[in-house]
Amino acid sequence: MSESCSGNCAACGSDCGERKAESLLAKLNPKSSVKKVIAVVSGKGGVGKSTVTAQLAVAMARRGYRVGILDADITGPSIPRAFGVEQCQGADAGGLYPALTKSGIQVMSINLLLDHETDPVLWRGPIIAGAVSQFWTDVIWENVDYLFVDMPPGTGDVPLTVFQSLPVDGVVVVTSPQALVTMIVSKAVNMANMMHVPVLGLVENYSYLVCPDCGKKLPVFGQSNIEAVAAGLGLPVLARLPIDPALAKAVDDGQVEALDVSPLQAAADAVERL
Repeated sequence: MSESCSGNCAACGSDCGERKAESLLAKLNPKSSVKKVIAVVSGKGGVGKSTVTAQLAVAMARRGYRVGILDADITGPSIPRAFGVEQCQGADAGGLYPALTKSGIQVMSINLLLDHETDPVLWRGPIIAGAVSQFWTDVIWENVDYLFVDMPPGTGDVPLTVFQSLPVDGVVVVTSPQALVTMIVSKAVNMANMMHVPVLGLVENYSYLVCPDCGKKLPVFGQSNIEAVAAGLGLPVLARLPIDPALAKAVDDGQVEALDVSPLQAAADAVERL
């Protein structure tokens, strides 16, 4: 290293042995305060990732924390509908204020910026990824203890942008009992490992349906092997959630905050330990 080195590798053309990699982290809005960022991911769509995100946020809010949700699923946003919010609080010269739910959870989603919630977002990957970054840089998150990022499925542009641009502290992987689970979970976990982000554990959704007549647990999507998969990855199973018609109705009615979220307490414990 030269004696005249300023320490700013980004502005330097030298190829010295102590050159540091340039950070890709986006700058948090100066008026924001976010302590911990938790990404909720899945290897494929249709596993109920957004409902798990919403319930985890509710669980942490009930513990007295200030909670936010950044809806990074730009082309398939569902968080605003689950909470029954339709517009942001407003904006000023410092940035955009997210929507506020009944219990005080802060929510930012592309659907809050569209004229109609059914309007499609016909953007290519780089533009979508840029919008997600702006939800971090341009939105004013007020004293948030835990910011949950509802990720789109897979390992494409947006998940990569989130892992590179946001200081993600932990990942919760959501899956379902189908036989594809091993490959799909492994992809999501391997991506987190490649980005050097700790995986807190697995949540299996749609694990079973409780028969309304006899109370027996029916494995509608087949027998689960989530315990073996988790053991193979060295991860805990944080929850096994049933198919629940009451949950579906609550989400459709924007009443997710009224649900019993006790089945996710172990997941909330893992988040809290961060």
